[in-house]
Formats: sequence, structure tokens, C-alpha cells
Amino acid sequence: MEEKRSDKISEYLVARLSDYVFDEFSDAYLEKAGLQNVLKGVPIPFRKDQLAEPTTSAVKIASNMAFVIGCDRDFKYKENYLAFIFRTFSKDFAIPLVNEGIEVGDQGDHELACVYFRAAMEIDPDLIQALACYGKACHGAFENGTGDEYIGCFKAESLHAFEQLTLRDPDNEMAYYYLGYAYLNLGLYMKAKLTFDDFMRLSKNQELRRDISVMLEKLREPVVIEEGCNAVIGGRYESGIEILSAYETNDHYNTWWPLWYYLGVAYQELGCIDEAKERYLRVLNFSPSNIDAMERLIEICTVQGDLEKVEKYRTKIKIVCQNAERDREMKRSAAGIDAS
Repeated sequence: MEEKRSDKISEYLVARLSDYVFDEFSDAYLEKAGLQNVLKGVPIPFRKDQLAEPTTSAVKIASNMAFVIGCDRDFKYKENYLAFIFRTFSKDFAIPLVNEGIEVGDQGDHELACVYFRAAMEIDPDLIQALACYGKACHGAFENGTGDEYIGCFKAESLHAFEQLTLRDPDNEMAYYYLGYAYLNLGLYMKAKLTFDDFMRLSKNQELRRDISVMLEKLREPVVIEEGCNAVIGGRYESGIEILSAYETNDHYNTWWPLWYYLGVAYQELGCIDEAKERYLRVLNFSPSNIDAMERLIEICTVQGDLEKVEKYRTKIKIVCQNAERDREMKRSAAGIDAS
């Protein structure tokens, strides 16, 4: 069984619950329906536009419950909702949810599609189609979304979905296609190349094969740069410098801040402080809020006795962190999430 992961995108989905209100069934109704042990004391979701209806069918109730757990996988009464769905219907209730997700996704509402696919996966974790569609919906959400945190959350969720899909359906060529792009969007060039290689091994789609062939050619240099970064991470500093320094004057790649950061780390670890400092400053040219580079500069400026710069970078780090937290609070507030 897959290890439980934190649900980072729920804060962007729970705003969809603003169209719902919650109420409880009466004890008389629960006794008549034989649902005391499942729904007693459990708030039941109703869409606001359903309140005027004289009765609400079991299908609508189950659909509402599914929608809630699709928005929030950690919802307090999720297990009660699932028990109701399984008792009243079966895990096949997931199939129309997938169809609904496909429909709204085709209309361009990728977030809403994610809700339906997540609900389907909660009801039937073995439904491969739901997992595949969920990965694509997350991909569509980050491609059309704004804000670094939003995009990052949906990128990570898309990547995880396609990683799981390649494990559960290893002959699914499109899983490798989308996973390759997910790795590419995260700057994981070696993984992207290897994943695209798997796609090329499986696919007979000539149009997509041509596209990926072009992409594999474009990945040649980024893969080499990533190899240099990994050399530094692995403690092979001289090797990392040898690889990465060849790109310092390359106009196509010398705007990549990781190139300068890992060169800085390598020089710093080898005791070449001035060279390291110069590279960290180049990082801030291309990534002004880069906390890692500023923390490294604090280390160097402390050794050099430049206390004014130390204070400057500490203050800037504090501002960057405060701004990030303020952005998170605004998102939580907009979504109606209690920060406490």
C-alpha cells in the first residue's frame, strides 16, 4: 500500500465547498434507513441549490459526499461518507465521477476535474483510469495556473500521479510521456531523459515520437549540467567545477541559477571563498529571493568580518519568509481554511 502523503492541493480545492451547506439527518430517518452506525452525528453535505427540493435522492447525497472528500482527502468524516457510498452503491460509483471529471476537464476547469478524480480514487483506489486522468488534470492546472506555490503543488501532484501510474501500469506509454514532461518542468533532466527513453521504447505514435526525439536532443546539455550539479552534491567538487565551469560563458545556460549555486558550493567547499562569493552573487542576479544562496553568503561574510552584509542578507531572508507566509495565509483565508 502506498504511504500516506500530505494533501498539499486541498487548500486550493476546498473553496469549491462554498456552494455546500451541512446538516444532520434526524434520528428517525437514520433508524428507518438503518444508518445509525454510519451517519449518526455526521454532518451531511447539501448543495445550496438542492435545499428547495422536497427530497434529496441517495445518488445526490453520495455525489455530494464524494465531492467533499475529493476536495479534502483528510475530511473528518471521510470514512463515514465512504461507508455510506459502499453500503448504498458500490465502488463502481467511482466510474461516473471519472466521466464527470473528464467532461469538466475538457471544458477547461482542471481544478474541478481534480476534485472528481480524487473522489473516484478514494472510492476505488484500483481504478487506473482515475489515476491517469488525475495526473493530466493536475498537469492542466499548473499549466494554466498562477503563483509559484500553486504551480509547484500541482506540478508535484501531477508528477506523483504519473510515477504511480508507471508502477501500476508499466506498459502505459502516455504515463511515461506525461511523467517525462513532469520531470522536465521540475528541472530533473536526467529523469526526464530516461522516462522519455521509456516512452520511445513503448510508443508507435509517430507524431509524438518525433516530438520526443526533438526534446531528447534539447536535453543533451541540461543533462550534462545536472550531472555537474550532482557531482557537487555528491562531494566530487573538482569534477563538478570541471563540468559546470564550461557553461559560465554559454549564453543559453548561464542564466540558470543552479549552475552558479553549485559552482559556488564547490568553490566554497574547496576553500576558494572569493570565487564562491562571486557565484552566489550571480545566483541572486537570476533568483533574487534565493534563501540558500543568501545563507551561504552569510557564512562567507561572517568569515570575512563583513557584518553589514551579514545583517543585510539576514533581513532579506526574514522578509522573503514573511512574504511567503503572508501569501500562504491569504490563500488559506480565500479558501476558507482556519489557520489555527
